[in-house]
Amino acid sequence: MDTIAQSLSGTEAGQIYQNLPAHLQSIFLVVIVAMLVVTLFAFLVSGYLALRYVKYNRRQDSCGLNGEQVARRVLDSAGLSDIEVSKSGSLLFGNSYSHYFKKVRLRRRTIEKTSVASLGMGAQKASLAVLDREGDPDMKVRNKFAVIGMMGPIAFIPLLVVGAVLDIIINNGQGNVTLLACGIGIIFYVLAFVFQFRTLKTEKKAQDRACQILAANGMATDEEIRMLRKLFRLYNIEYINNMVLSMLEILYRALQIMAAVNGSGSKSSD
Repeated sequence: MDTIAQSLSGTEAGQIYQNLPAHLQSIFLVVIVAMLVVTLFAFLVSGYLALRYVKYNRRQDSCGLNGEQVARRVLDSAGLSDIEVSKSGSLLFGNSYSHYFKKVRLRRRTIEKTSVASLGMGAQKASLAVLDREGDPDMKVRNKFAVIGMMGPIAFIPLLVVGAVLDIIINNGQGNVTLLACGIGIIFYVLAFVFQFRTLKTEKKAQDRACQILAANGMATDEEIRMLRKLFRLYNIEYINNMVLSMLEILYRALQIMAAVNGSGSKSSD
């Protein structure tokens, strides 16, 4: 641990470490190491997922339908002709379903290709719309808190900047408003983390529903269903890994606040 602490010297993390009480310094180092390990694991999982996706996206599906046609067939069979299937040109949305815009979005390579990967993505995102129309309780929660889930982590830095500016303008740079803004930012982080559980649950439900629909309608062979389940499993592992990273980042931010409070207290004493 001493070696890790020395390696952090001169960095933001090193400053936080120095300002923390002694009993929290070990916890901080554990969080730093865990973040590095999880980040490395995420890199490996993402790389393997990308390779698997490319492989399945090059394999022709047995039904001869592209992603758009698959999604449209799933939606129409459930009586959801009002749900649009559109091409997504946004990195933010990607392959997704929007409750508010009544739209299934598919990436260009997904919507146009007649591949096993496109088959799975089109059916799975359309199945989210089916769950939504059926009134699935997890989908209801997901729809209500979707904005917090997307914007929660992004809000942290703007809140910190606003808090710092207000501190300078109205609080003579004492740091109290900054700490308050940092605390509010962490609350958003926590809410986004809780929201991720619901999102994962609905994604898994839609994956199972998609496999059932494809099998029941003869749109995929048994082998293709097995391939899709492997692909979905990798997506779920990546998602869980990102959730763990979010939790570790929450802990990091909380320790950052404690370090700021402890540092401010030390300066006041001096």
